[in-house]
Amino acid sequence: AAAIFGCGASYRGGRPGGGAGGGRGLATAPPPLMAAGMAAAAKEGEEDEAELSLLECRVCFEPYGPGGQRRPRNLPCGHVLCRGCLGALGGPEGRRLECPFCRRACGPAESSDCLPLLQLLEVLGPAGGSLPSALGRGGGAAGPAPAGLGLRLSLGGWGSLVNPTGVAACRRSGRLVVAHDGKKRIHVFEPSGSCLQRFGERGDAGNDIKYPLDVTVTSDGHVVVTDGGDHSVKAFDFEGRGVLAIQEGFCLPWGLDATPESEVILTDSEAGALYRLAADFRKGKLKKCQMIRSQLVSPRGVAVSQTSGAIVVIEHLKAQGLNNGSTRVKIFSAEMDLVSQMDTFGLNLIFPSKIYTTAVAFDKEGRVIVTDVCSQAVICLGKPEEFPIFNPLISHGLSYPVGLAYMANNSLAVLDSGDHSVKIYSST
Repeated sequence: AAAIFGCGASYRGGRPGGGAGGGRGLATAPPPLMAAGMAAAAKEGEEDEAELSLLECRVCFEPYGPGGQRRPRNLPCGHVLCRGCLGALGGPEGRRLECPFCRRACGPAESSDCLPLLQLLEVLGPAGGSLPSALGRGGGAAGPAPAGLGLRLSLGGWGSLVNPTGVAACRRSGRLVVAHDGKKRIHVFEPSGSCLQRFGERGDAGNDIKYPLDVTVTSDGHVVVTDGGDHSVKAFDFEGRGVLAIQEGFCLPWGLDATPESEVILTDSEAGALYRLAADFRKGKLKKCQMIRSQLVSPRGVAVSQTSGAIVVIEHLKAQGLNNGSTRVKIFSAEMDLVSQMDTFGLNLIFPSKIYTTAVAFDKEGRVIVTDVCSQAVICLGKPEEFPIFNPLISHGLSYPVGLAYMANNSLAVLDSGDHSVKIYSST
């Protein structure tokens, strides 16, 4: 499991800390990719050890937590340690430090929250809980391949992408845009899989991005990013030139999606609000920033139907106990009337397993498609008027799916933060 998340533990013979010298805390960088079936094939004791490695800091061996000194922080090299150890290594002067795993030098200000681990802690709930039970993993092997969608291409991987958080597709050119925590925050891929452009470094300049949370591409060809570092929304052209930065008093802008008219629908997770942004990106001018819905509960993922204009939002509900992390899917009409909603508990009454949704999209037929980290799957929940149905589209080969985007050729791009990749599926 730790190798899947790339969180500082290495694995040789199924045990962490197998780097040169055998020191307990000095693990080597994680491998580029590890087959999903290895966790199921490992012995029970090795699985327990992998789980502990994933959920604890590999410097002080204390368990990670959502806040304070135990909050997991990601270094520019991709390794993770807790905030307390990061502060201890940098000293009271905040001097530059060396990663304890790969010795790459960096400054404390170059670190960022490790979003995949924080999301996993949210799934597990405040009391911790068991990783296999929280993610719905049993002892059997992976199920058979689905008949509808087959893996066509995989992009990125460890070293190319670091803890990716958002993916979007340009419907005109077929290009894919990925937001991640590497040195260059935004990667633009050609439909063939080659990397066309990288831009958006950490910093305070107009073209810089401190911490990207999500990304979308407008119909007029602009890349729009939510930056959790300075609570802004930033727009770029495909060459990486910043054309607009919007800071309209957002608390924590998170998810976003573009309408056919090149407007942007945006969630503010801390404010519990949904916004509609209209801008002339070519001129760098904001036309409108309108709150269209309030009193939502930590809204993050959002998608807009390109046919009906319907909007679907994922709310993240606060956990009330062990393993009680929960999400709620809300569907609104184009006029922002509530059409349907259902939370994890309600879905669990209908479907065979707990569903914890992390990303959402509409397909070309207007059906709601979600990622589920409990079953590591992509699931179709049906059209708004028939919601919810249960139709698994992808049920194997994913580690921690956190993003979805339909491409111009109707292929489905799935952002898998577990192995730092984008996986493209098409009809078989």
